[in-house]
Amino acid sequence: MPPDFSSWSVAHQARFEDVLHKLLPSAEVTPQHLHHAMRYAVLDGGKRVRPLLVFAAGELVGADPSRLNIAAAAVEMIHAYSLVHDDMPCMDDDVLRRGKPTCHVQYGEATALLVGDSLQTLAFQLIAENNLSNDATRQLAMIKTLAIASGSRGMAGGQAMDLVNVGKALSLQELEMMHIHKTGALIRAAVLLGAQCGEFTEAQLANLDHFAKCMGLAFQVVDDVLDSEADTATLGKTAGKDANNSKPTYVSLLGVQDARVMAKTLHDEALASLVEFGQGARRLRELADFIVLRKF
Repeated sequence: MPPDFSSWSVAHQARFEDVLHKLLPSAEVTPQHLHHAMRYAVLDGGKRVRPLLVFAAGELVGADPSRLNIAAAAVEMIHAYSLVHDDMPCMDDDVLRRGKPTCHVQYGEATALLVGDSLQTLAFQLIAENNLSNDATRQLAMIKTLAIASGSRGMAGGQAMDLVNVGKALSLQELEMMHIHKTGALIRAAVLLGAQCGEFTEAQLANLDHFAKCMGLAFQVVDDVLDSEADTATLGKTAGKDANNSKPTYVSLLGVQDARVMAKTLHDEALASLVEFGQGARRLRELADFIVLRKF
């Protein structure tokens, strides 16, 4: 009998932590200060939702676990770099991340900037130097997927939209557009990269992409609700930061109750995209449930 979701996720998180320890540069290697800061930013923290999505999508299509480790590490390094830069004084100016001082507080702004730069380039190095597919064209497509998801047409573009819209009232469509880029793009990339490590049809990939698109938005809606309701100790980051900084959120636009309804609607639509996969998509369904029901 397959393990329950809690056992599955804990086992994968523990194994993945070992993978990250091995793939990140040793703190004993020059430049030690930068490598130590890179490890600080990535290790021992976070929910690892994106790597778990890589593993779940990959297991669905029978992908080699060693390939999934690399894809998951690349996605997580992009995510960690984005958090380091997002927390800096020139952006969100936060002092707490994953229950510990943010990277720029611990190591200084200049080092934090270099940490983000280095994690981003390491992510692409990992995908480029490891065999993630028997089809070279597909592996190039995987590099393109991650590049678009993290660049101006993805996460970085969403962050730019976020910064220029502080204090502004956005429509629901405008807010969705911002978060499809800022939060959703990397979640979609996680699912797609996991699937691309295995065998799939184009129709299956389209369904997985729709699942990920819905859950990427749902993740942000729930984040906005938690930011308005949970405390700093629970979140591991400064609670109420968005409201204090006059950032447009789903809660500020819709209110908490309607934001919860939106998250459920997106969750239901995501699950509908998995019907054709049957029990094979169990882990993706469980991750979808976790994303909308989480308390942190």
